[in-house]
Amino acid sequence: MSTAYFDQRDGFIWLNGELVPWADAKLHVLSHALHYASAVFEGERVYGKSIYKLQPHTDRLFYSAEVMDLNIPYTKKEINNACNSTVIENSIVDGYVRPIVWRGSEMMGVAAQSTKINVAIATWEWPSYFDPEERLKGIRLNISKWKRPSPDTIPCDTKAAGLYMICTLSKHDAERDGYADSLMLDYRGRIAEATGANIFFVSGNEIHTPLPDCFLDGITRRTVISLAKKRGYAVVERAIQPDEMKNFTECFLTGTAVEVTPVSEIDQYNFHPGEITKNLMEDYLLEVNSK
Repeated sequence: MSTAYFDQRDGFIWLNGELVPWADAKLHVLSHALHYASAVFEGERVYGKSIYKLQPHTDRLFYSAEVMDLNIPYTKKEINNACNSTVIENSIVDGYVRPIVWRGSEMMGVAAQSTKINVAIATWEWPSYFDPEERLKGIRLNISKWKRPSPDTIPCDTKAAGLYMICTLSKHDAERDGYADSLMLDYRGRIAEATGANIFFVSGNEIHTPLPDCFLDGITRRTVISLAKKRGYAVVERAIQPDEMKNFTECFLTGTAVEVTPVSEIDQYNFHPGEITKNLMEDYLLEVNSK
């Protein structure tokens, strides 16, 4: 994996319809997205040169764009082809793909009806999101002081760039205190998610996970729920209060980047990566590498 800064890498980025050298994929400092977060994006994994669940990710990109009043000037098929071409041109075997849609610099102000809608797709090698040794024994989380807002204040079911500001703040605080990530509660004080992943808990043979009514219902989340049900595990989607964590024996995160990652500690609560977590880790790896 390259250690170069992300603006200094080799390869190509798909930008507004063509592949350009990595260093030439630029935008102006007065781009609307930089000032007002008018951008949406996706995160996709490449396994064995193939993008896992590309179509669902592209569907969500277009949904997010529509909600954010961004009219993508390409078809879904064109975006899929561009994602695949970018992977091929950069010789990615196992990696990550980042499509992003944003408003340009034609207008500067809150209103931006006349701005150009730009689209870029970048890809790079990316192994495990967390340190491999730490991941196997379970990562440690704190509880963030920031909460997921009410769904009537934000477009919570989209991957809009501005929604991740409190995630960055939460993760910075967590890492500063020696944790790998942070658990975020929602505006009601219920368990919501980690900073970039959904969360699951195990009690007996039941798997419990928060209802995604004010945060993203992840594609990986839905995949893991399906895998769990195939094994015969009961999956309960419900409101979960923080003090219920004392009753759970296992905990894990799911997401495109984190895949299925065990959790050993959240604040004062401790968990042990057990049989259910390990089974779902293995099932997910088989799933993504069989496509």
